[in-house]
Amino acid sequence: MNPYVLMILLSSLGLGTTLTFASSHWLLAWMGLEINTLAITPLMAQHHHPRAVEATTKYFLTQATAAAMILFASTTNAWMTGDWSINNLSNPVASTMFMAALALKIGLAPMHFWMPEVLQGLDLLTGLILSTWQKLAPLTLIIQTAQTIDPLLLTFLGVTSTLVGGWGGLNQTQLRKILAYSSIAHMGWMIIVIQYAPQLTLIALGTYIIMTSAAFLTLKTSMTTKISTLATTWSKSPILTSTTALVLLSLGGLPPLTGFMPKWLILQELTKQELPIVATTMALTALISLYFYLRLCYAMTLTISPNTTNSITPWRTNTTQTSLPLAMFTVTALGLLPMTPTILMLTT
Repeated sequence: MNPYVLMILLSSLGLGTTLTFASSHWLLAWMGLEINTLAITPLMAQHHHPRAVEATTKYFLTQATAAAMILFASTTNAWMTGDWSINNLSNPVASTMFMAALALKIGLAPMHFWMPEVLQGLDLLTGLILSTWQKLAPLTLIIQTAQTIDPLLLTFLGVTSTLVGGWGGLNQTQLRKILAYSSIAHMGWMIIVIQYAPQLTLIALGTYIIMTSAAFLTLKTSMTTKISTLATTWSKSPILTSTTALVLLSLGGLPPLTGFMPKWLILQELTKQELPIVATTMALTALISLYFYLRLCYAMTLTISPNTTNSITPWRTNTTQTSLPLAMFTVTALGLLPMTPTILMLTT
């Protein structure tokens, strides 16, 4: 892709998200979301592969549907209340419709069906943008309006997403689909606590972005998209293989890695709010997710020689990717747990 075109598209991505961050008016927020969608569409279709074009079409249709629902919900709310302000979402029909639209935008279950299919059709770097940057603007709007949305609806979306994210990833062999289901599960953790402690949602979002970036950049470095080829990476870069296994366990939420911090704090908050059944359900769904991360770790680190693998060993080509971002994200994805009191103090 032409570097000038790429610069314009990435700038538009930043502009769309910033516009939604800064807006207090529904139309401006909607405009920011639309700029975001239109900016990432050419990035998704840039390889001109049938799978990429299909993924781009699916993404565009779902995002356009969600944007139309947001516009309809905000118009309904303005018609009922006479106010276009984001903070004044007092009409229950409009708030439910708005939450459904934003759930469709970020891929919360049961509106998640587009997410694994779209991510599977993209290359790893565009998939990384879709899994991290594209979640920021809709989550900002959910945080701003969480107090006006029905708590039962938020709890239902959160629990369903963690269940579907764990259950859906069990039978996958494609790494991008596994990361898509991982994203759905993490979104569920953020949504479940958003009405009680929005700062914990921000902590969970930050750690999710760090861990997912480390995972995607690792796969990009080792040029791996399937579990079978993941099993052959140990001979090419053994140190990277061991750090990848730790990053995957961090995504699963095992102590003493960074991924344990948001899950621990969210379960603690749910217990404080006297929701023991919800907290127990969330902890059990985390175990389902942990299974497929352990499966990846097993394929990477425990199936090495002298065992035979059925996959063809890939060419040992040198990667052109800079290793600094990967190193930074990997270190933060593994070692932030001791910083928990500091992070809590900064966010509360």
